[in-house]
Formats: sequence, structure tokens, C-alpha cells
Amino acid sequence: MTVDRTQAVPAGPRQSIELDRDEALRLLGSVSFGRIVFTWHALPTVRPVNHVLDDGCIVIRTHETAALTSRAQEADGTGVVVAYEADTIDPDTHVGWSVVVTGYAHLVTDPDELARYRGLLVPWVQQTMDYAVRIRPELVTGVLLTADERLAAADGPAGDS
Repeated sequence: MTVDRTQAVPAGPRQSIELDRDEALRLLGSVSFGRIVFTWHALPTVRPVNHVLDDGCIVIRTHETAALTSRAQEADGTGVVVAYEADTIDPDTHVGWSVVVTGYAHLVTDPDELARYRGLLVPWVQQTMDYAVRIRPELVTGVLLTADERLAAADGPAGDS
């Protein structure tokens, strides 16, 4: 395996700023792609999915044989514990944001809601997605990654001291 060393390393340090719940959910709602994390055969499983934020809940579409569909069908009344992560981080500058939501996932069973989600959320994979899963956030965390101008200025170019 070879290591690609052609990528430029961004100049200067980064500052991590904690986001409040409202700002984190606002940022999550500004993108349509994320990663769902759930347990399958006692191990963590991660799947890339597209989503829509609807009334503070994350909604994704799934298919009948999807592992998450099975887990949600097996869950009791509280649902299945999941995490959901979305981000926008520039690959060159390493600035951007990341949001992680932990909550309970339930299958959407109401036919009218399913029909509405079919209109709101078009799957980006070539597969029939007849199910929808709603995640009710319990914990919402997020960070904003910015260039730390204070530290970059203190390190300045040689000879600037």
C-alpha cells in the first residue's frame, strides 16, 4: 500500500468551537447527506444515506431488506438507539463543521407520512425504498472548525518576532 503525499497540509492550527443544539441542527438541515450508525450483530455499523430534517427529526428512507429496517422492526416502543453524523469539512483547509445526533429510530408506519416523505426525500441509490426511519434526537453535539488566527499569527513567518 502506498501513501499519497501529494495532498497539501493546511497552514496553521485549527480551533474547535462547540455548537449549541439549534445551530447544530440548522447546519445538519443544510446538507442532504450523512452517516447513520447502528448496532448489527453486536457490532457498530455505518451506512452513508441521504436525509431530510423534518420538524427537528432526521428522516431517511430504507428498503425492506436493509439492516436498519430489520433493527427498527425488532425494537420495542422506545426504538433503536442510533447515531447520525453529517459534516462539511474542506479537504484542503480542514475548516468546516461536524454534527453528531444520538437518538432513537422508529419506522414511519403512517401511510400519509410515508407518502409525504417519498415526495420530500428522493433516494440517491438505484433501489426501491418503501420504508422510512425517523430519528428523534436526544443528544445533539457539533463543532465548528476554523482557522485559529491567534495561533497562526503568534507562529508567524521566521524573522517576524
